[in-house]
Amino acid sequence: ANGTSYCTFHLGRDRDGAAAPMETNHQAGPSVCPPPSCPQVLEDEFQFVLCEGCHQESPHLKLLTCLHTLCLGCLSENKPIGQCPVCRTAIPQASGIPDRDNLLFTSLQARLSVYKKIISSGDLSCSRCRKEVAAVWCSECEEFLCLTCFEAHQWFFKKRSHEARKVEELRAESAHQFLEGTRKSCSLFCSSPGHTDQGHITSIYCRRCEKPLCCSCALLDSKHSQFYCDIRTETKRRQEELGTMSRQLKQRKSGFEDAYKALQDEVAHLEQVSRETREQIQQRVEQLVRLIRQEEEELLGLVETRREQGRRELAGELRRVEGVLRRMEAGERLVEKMSLYATEQEVMDMQPFIKDSLEELRRLQPMAAGGQVQAAGDFAECRGRLQAL
Repeated sequence: ANGTSYCTFHLGRDRDGAAAPMETNHQAGPSVCPPPSCPQVLEDEFQFVLCEGCHQESPHLKLLTCLHTLCLGCLSENKPIGQCPVCRTAIPQASGIPDRDNLLFTSLQARLSVYKKIISSGDLSCSRCRKEVAAVWCSECEEFLCLTCFEAHQWFFKKRSHEARKVEELRAESAHQFLEGTRKSCSLFCSSPGHTDQGHITSIYCRRCEKPLCCSCALLDSKHSQFYCDIRTETKRRQEELGTMSRQLKQRKSGFEDAYKALQDEVAHLEQVSRETREQIQQRVEQLVRLIRQEEEELLGLVETRREQGRRELAGELRRVEGVLRRMEAGERLVEKMSLYATEQEVMDMQPFIKDSLEELRRLQPMAAGGQVQAAGDFAECRGRLQAL
């Protein structure tokens, strides 16, 4: 904690070579990251260790070739199968389930779970006796131990350098400091079959076989001795290689960011042009509708004018034809009655007058079929304007 003393338990050696707990005082400097005030801050800061699909913790996190991390549940429910649901990159495995586990995120989840238990709980019980209050935590065994169990633990592992630290000290650290401390305490073990137990800790790496080896396996395999190197050197080289690649990708990232921004601008431009074009279409259509409505009113008015004009002309013609018919009927009756009842004197007196009237009627011609009706009701102008519209 800030500028205060704290105690760390380390393994010491007694005169018989056995491990014994030692308490060493250290003067700590100012804390870089103070412990979070509440678990919510911790959860917000380490969201990156969760599944990128459901954003939940999972002991089965898979690392895809696109470097996204998803749990088995999200990958099993993924549609379409064979594509990353985040970036749509193809998954090479036919089942849609990658082979590579994200060991880092799984380990961080487990270590953060321990840290949250430390800062959230009051008194932690010993993981072994289950009775006493835990005073220390062994990062190698991942157990909380009371002082009694801690002494037994140190005696049992007297030939191994297990580091145990006070719970109160861990509670005062930030999550970053806790994860950093647990990372340093990890050890690599020999990759040879049968050497997976903690008794075969390795410090040698074979670049030919690309495997870590313990000293015994390295001595037995003398053919590859020229390819041996220190495992820490190899780890550092790999970290530096990843760092170099990350810096190179960061330089190339700016190009993709520019392309992404350009594409976003194109999308915005497309939306703007489509919106403006849509508005122009609506305005022009509304204008055309108004013009058509205006033309409609004019055409309907013209049709009504032509109809009224035709009706008047036809009414006059009807009256004329009706008069002619009545005159013909009157002439027919008069001639008929004269032939039946007129005296010679009456015939001699009236015949010239009746003859002239009948001659006039005979000279009249009936209207041609549809001629005057068509002339009276001529809608050719209306049809022409409608066709032009």
